[in-house]
Amino acid sequence: MPWCISFGAEYALKGAEQYRDRSTICLARQESLLAKWLPGGRLEGREWVALNPTRNDRRPGSFRINVDNGFWADFATPDKGGDPISLFAYLNGLSQKQAALELKRQLGMSA
Repeated sequence: MPWCISFGAEYALKGAEQYRDRSTICLARQESLLAKWLPGGRLEGREWVALNPTRNDRRPGSFRINVDNGFWADFATPDKGGDPISLFAYLNGLSQKQAALELKRQLGMSA
């Protein structure tokens, strides 16, 4: 179950559907979002390669985001995730719930 499990089973199911919807919409816009979130990055094949702004990263290469499925990892650290919402949360020091709500606001999504 996603982040919303603590709000009860009925809400968790609704929350899971909304989370998936947000993640799917973000994934469809992944390349433009990555250009905004990680300026200076570049597309190498099907991966966005950029400096990791959460640490003192000096050379691009270890921080990669797959633009097709949303999986991301910093291969110089144990940090990794599986969708655009988890990446947004990681980059901005937010919880998954906070990140999903902020992306909802930024993307003009309802409910």
